[in-house]
Amino acid sequence: MKIDLCPNCGSDSYVKSGIVNDRQRYRCKSCNYYFTVNKLGKKIDDYYVNKALQLYLEGLTYREIERILGISHVSIMNWVKKYNIKRPYNSAYHPTYKILNAEELSLFFSNAKNLSGAGALVTELGDKFMLIKWERFKD
Repeated sequence: MKIDLCPNCGSDSYVKSGIVNDRQRYRCKSCNYYFTVNKLGKKIDDYYVNKALQLYLEGLTYREIERILGISHVSIMNWVKKYNIKRPYNSAYHPTYKILNAEELSLFFSNAKNLSGAGALVTELGDKFMLIKWERFKD
């Protein structure tokens, strides 16, 4: 990352002043402020953020989403807070999910018994498909 200005005074006159934790350190000539280059964090692709939030809204838990997408449940919780996502609460239904390839998915829908019930959603998940089905709790 290129440094343009001193973060303290905004001056463009600075010199290199050693290395700290494998990062270049600089000293501003105007105010004698020491600073380093900011670390760039690991950014997760927006596709996975959207997919995680969709799965959260479908009723999956943070840990289930973590197992499916391979993204930390803490990251998912932070995204839910950041985007202020509110999951609608309905205790009469609970989601079940399966990861299927295209052939297994077509076989699943060819059976008429699988088409009855409260609802189903199919979403792409890389080279496979995720089938989420809602079923009513039995009394």
